[in-house]
Amino acid sequence: MVEMRDVHKSFGDVHVLNGVDLTVDRGEVLVIIGPSGGGKSTLLRCVNLLEPVTSGQVLLEGDEISRPGVDLDQVRRRIGMVFQQFNLFPHLSAVDNLTLAPRKLLGTPRAEAEERAHTLLARVGLAGKEKNYPRQLSGGQQQRVAIARALMMDPHVMLFDEVTSALDPELVSEVLDVMRDLARSGMTMLCVTHEMGFARELGDRLVFVDGGVIAEQGPPAELLDDPNNDRTRQFLRKVLR
Repeated sequence: MVEMRDVHKSFGDVHVLNGVDLTVDRGEVLVIIGPSGGGKSTLLRCVNLLEPVTSGQVLLEGDEISRPGVDLDQVRRRIGMVFQQFNLFPHLSAVDNLTLAPRKLLGTPRAEAEERAHTLLARVGLAGKEKNYPRQLSGGQQQRVAIARALMMDPHVMLFDEVTSALDPELVSEVLDVMRDLARSGMTMLCVTHEMGFARELGDRLVFVDGGVIAEQGPPAELLDDPNNDRTRQFLRKVLR
């Protein structure tokens, strides 16, 4: 579904990604962990071209999307992304946040878009909240609206960038429950997270990124319980204690 070939990304003199090779299969849940500043979020943003790669190739379903002249709108319709901050339009209701993109970009009739929005809001546990504005929703509810909004475009891949880190602890579980449901439905997912319990439970593969490289990867239970890399062991001692 997703492939990165020798991907480098620099911001000026700072080399953030340094030759990343990565393949994600259809339906796989890939969980990316690592220290702050190690390149995790940049890797994710290079997948949907929010950050253009400095060199290397990014492929989506076999198509090189990092090539010059690619239609970015077409690419991003196939890749949904949810961020740490909810990025909802504060002046729009939940249902209007969901229907804006398909109506404006795809020309979907309002009634059809609203019907799908109601279905997706119910799927993420927000039936009855369709007319609520972001200020009337908790952080966990806003993040679930953001997930439903990404699903409105029928993405083939979903990217999650530390989507629970801005939430109060008691709100984290409701967002993770939605992600569990997506994973079990067969959605291809790349998730940057600090939630090691989620990584262990639902990740098909765990990738440890540090210093702009993939230092280690493998099944979650193996990597979390018996990592091979010294840097991975050092990191996990801090986050699992």
